[in-house]
Amino acid sequence: MTERTQHHVPWFIWPFWAILRFVGFIIEMVGRLVGAILGFVLIAVGVIVSLTVAGAIVGIPLAAFGLLLFFRSLTG
Repeated sequence: MTERTQHHVPWFIWPFWAILRFVGFIIEMVGRLVGAILGFVLIAVGVIVSLTVAGAIVGIPLAAFGLLLFFRSLTG
């Protein structure tokens, strides 16, 4: 885990600091959403590919990777 420390921000820099924190938050949330969608797609493709016996060699690990990516996106 990362340790967050409190930094004193001077009053005249505070508006810029707040905007940068807000933009960082938005980028982080968009990244998590893209990760969750990609994980869900990989799960679906893995299940579809594993319907055949020969495709199960590729489909099962693909679905497992998608599941891990999906859970990682949700938990942060």
